[in-house]
Amino acid sequence: MSLEKILAISGKPGLYKLITQTRGGFVAESLIDKKRLSVRIQENVSLLSEIAIYTLTEEVPLKQVFENIKKKENGSQTSVKPKDSKDKLEEYFFDILPDYDEDRVYASDIKKVIQWYNLLQQHNMLDNLDAEKETEKASDEEE
Repeated sequence: MSLEKILAISGKPGLYKLITQTRGGFVAESLIDKKRLSVRIQENVSLLSEIAIYTLTEEVPLKQVFENIKKKENGSQTSVKPKDSKDKLEEYFFDILPDYDEDRVYASDIKKVIQWYNLLQQHNMLDNLDAEKETEKASDEEE
């Protein structure tokens, strides 16, 4: 499953998989406990594929950040925990994204990225990032 079907819902923990659309919103399933919930269109929802991290020069898609973490951790869980100290989290993030913008990327953002990565890794959803990249390369070459 690609990041286009994975959601972060404001005020709700973890990540959700988009199941189906309804007239007033959509149905999502929690990756944590598999419970389904109905989400109204008025709620603040973000697709992971639309999220980017600020750097000093550009915005880096979250998918690229996940790929960097995956490379650093050899596909396993992160070596830091989301509850580690702010300094430790920032040091870890500098290894992954050396030019991230410290003024606009907060420790809470880093915690979320690490939690999301670990959750996706736990559900074997990171393998698809490589497949997506190959598909994108193939479509770029055709054009």
